[in-house]
Amino acid sequence: MAANTTQTSRALVVDNQTGLTLREIARPAPQPNQVLVKVSHVAQNPTDVQSFDSNAFGEGAVYGCDFAGEVVEVGNSVSRVNKGDMIAGLIWGGEIRGLGAYSEYTVADEKICFKIPQGISTDAASTLPLASATAWLSLFSKGCLDIERGRPQSVLIWGGSSSVGQYAIQLAKLEGLTVITTCSPKNSDLARTLGADYVFDYRSSDVVDRIKSVAPDLKYVFDTIGSKGSSEISSQAVTGNGVLCTVRPGKANTEKVASNVKITDVLVWTSFFVEHKYGKFHWPACESDHKLSSELFDRIPGWLESGKLKPNPVLVLEGLEHVSKGFELHRQGKISAQKIVYKL
Repeated sequence: MAANTTQTSRALVVDNQTGLTLREIARPAPQPNQVLVKVSHVAQNPTDVQSFDSNAFGEGAVYGCDFAGEVVEVGNSVSRVNKGDMIAGLIWGGEIRGLGAYSEYTVADEKICFKIPQGISTDAASTLPLASATAWLSLFSKGCLDIERGRPQSVLIWGGSSSVGQYAIQLAKLEGLTVITTCSPKNSDLARTLGADYVFDYRSSDVVDRIKSVAPDLKYVFDTIGSKGSSEISSQAVTGNGVLCTVRPGKANTEKVASNVKITDVLVWTSFFVEHKYGKFHWPACESDHKLSSELFDRIPGWLESGKLKPNPVLVLEGLEHVSKGFELHRQGKISAQKIVYKL
């Protein structure tokens, strides 16, 4: 990634002494397939907190993956996005030193972003990229559930009120699937509003039997939680041979998944047609996932305009100086059925 050293961007940077600190850094310059965005809103994701808490990318990292804002510069091969457009996009904050969404400026791959349609607020639009792409790949990528689109069948979405779960429900319904989901009773109406056909309390002692009663031939499970118990319990609802996809990279917490269920995982960064390396993990560039994600981002504006796709509810905090507060709300489990968004 090249950088224009004559211009700067105010960003929230990891400092090993002070934690997160606001600092002027070099403004990124877009590659030929990218656009430079002046960020107006950033949506918080669990990966932001987890990466910071584990010091995943070290000193100088800028986290943040979901953003919305105005295109101020375009790469020389960009054709789908124009200067002046308001867009929402995805970046892997931290992977490249100094590049992330918790910043005044960032970049977006023109195929992994979308123009925000009239009537959709910028803060709401910023909740879409990571969570919707995660859900889309989980459902339809060849390396995940690989559900055949256009064929009537059922999918269990464990954790339907999570950010990813909310989009998974809607995207599954848009592709004609019957959706069974779990969540807390307080969020059951939200899940139904988003299109879930059946909603069950994940804490119920007979939740597996309830799921089997409405989907006796269930083959597909998407675990949006990825905890020690969620993959195990949800896999028990599968009859015969099936597939489970977890949001946890490396298939973590799947040791007790039912033996008749194949385990897969999803990594949203395969949306970009480049290889990724992180610790002991290596993900080669995946053209099919890139094309699948590009299709999603191309279709999102129409779905939003028609009301067929609804953004996550948001809790807006003013300024990047409140990110530490937002991170702590996540750690304390105080975020439920909504997404924190920071307004710059």
